Amino acid sequence: MSENRKGIFIVNGQNLAFTFALVSSLFFVWAVCNGMIDVMDKHFQEELSLSKSQSAWVQFAHYLGYFLMSVPAGWLATKLGYKRGIIVGLLIVAVGGFWFIPATHISEASRMGSVSPTAAFIGFLAGVCAIATGLTFLETIANPYTTVLGDKRFAATRINLAQSCNGLGWVFGPPLGGIFFYGKDALGHSTGSQTLYIPYVGVAIAALVLASIFAFAKVPDIKTEDDYHLDDGAPGVPHSIWSHPHFVLAVAAQFFYVAAQAGIFSFFINYMTAETPSIPASWGAPGFLNGWFHGWFETGRTGILALSDKGAANLASVAFVCFLIGRFTGAGLLRRFSAHKMLGLYALMNVGMTLLVFFKLGWLSVACVFLSYFFMSIMFPTIFALGIFGLGARAKKASAFIVMAIMGGAVLPKLMGAVADRWDMSRGFIVPMFCFAFVAFYGLYWSRFSKADSMTGSGPLAGH
Repeated sequence: MSENRKGIFIVNGQNLAFTFALVSSLFFVWAVCNGMIDVMDKHFQEELSLSKSQSAWVQFAHYLGYFLMSVPAGWLATKLGYKRGIIVGLLIVAVGGFWFIPATHISEASRMGSVSPTAAFIGFLAGVCAIATGLTFLETIANPYTTVLGDKRFAATRINLAQSCNGLGWVFGPPLGGIFFYGKDALGHSTGSQTLYIPYVGVAIAALVLASIFAFAKVPDIKTEDDYHLDDGAPGVPHSIWSHPHFVLAVAAQFFYVAAQAGIFSFFINYMTAETPSIPASWGAPGFLNGWFHGWFETGRTGILALSDKGAANLASVAFVCFLIGRFTGAGLLRRFSAHKMLGLYALMNVGMTLLVFFKLGWLSVACVFLSYFFMSIMFPTIFALGIFGLGARAKKASAFIVMAIMGGAVLPKLMGAVADRWDMSRGFIVPMFCFAFVAFYGLYWSRFSKADSMTGSGPLAGH
């Protein structure tokens, strides 16, 4: 196909920029949900007296939904097509969001003593899992769909651009959660259990609106190129996606990446409230600074001024701004440099960042936590694009397994929390360090696994 007939958003002469923008809005929705999840742990630690490891059941429930539904979602995506699969996912998200209303009533009953705290916790976890089930449909479909809305040379660029909307959602999610999870009344008592449902009902309404828009929008099914000839019955060609190591190892790399991401995101508030160096007392005194950052600081048990839970939740937005900047700049760099090399470099940088956090070097370690967000930015979409490279129509099936690998976010945060419970939050960062090391290995050696020089250069080389 000639260059003027096929560009970053053009397929067969059709300009699909609007379709791309509409699909990208889904990335914003699920990022807001994920951002709220990541500031929920500390709420349950305090409300239900849970340890860090126990509070990680929130992440377990969230990623369990992904694990259970990824393969069914991939199968339905193949049967229903992109458009109807997206609508189904949005409707499930809406059901999960509205479930938080009865879950809040269960929590209120728990406060009155008529229901056990465990039952209240399980009620909220059920809502988290239900929303994740719907998000599984959206991620299984939307991620590979962005890669086919134009020239395959720019597949990694498109998915990273779409994931920039994801980064924007991460910015809004934590402060939104902080407002409703860590709110206090005039007497200083927590109101989080009574208001936790509000942002989720907002998500449910937004999901219904988007489902209505998609019902009338142009969302074409696009057949992708089968670079590995999986579907043409060519003799001597491996026909299973599992016979291609660049896909198999992408599943493993995604498992470890999401494990690292979920751990760092989940325990960000714990780290910032417990591991930051002492804050000058003047910051908490009445005046200009306190007016702008009211509620960000509180005096701890030792009498030293420290970040409050609400302040740390708001500060998480700053971390996600670093994440968003990484997404935008990464999308540009991926047009100039090989995707697998960029992935390997960024993962190596995060090995260094998490190691410096582990060593407890004061404000330098705090800065490294924020820098880790920047270097995580391109990893999920780039692993996704590298994993489904050249798989043609089977990319939908392959994407289901890569989404299933998100289960890493359910398993490893509990290990990170256990390490933090045994030693401290800084030491817990040794867990994501090893995860990033595996991602670096995958990125740096992707060419050998795929038998292709790059995603933007030649296709699969002979012999694969």
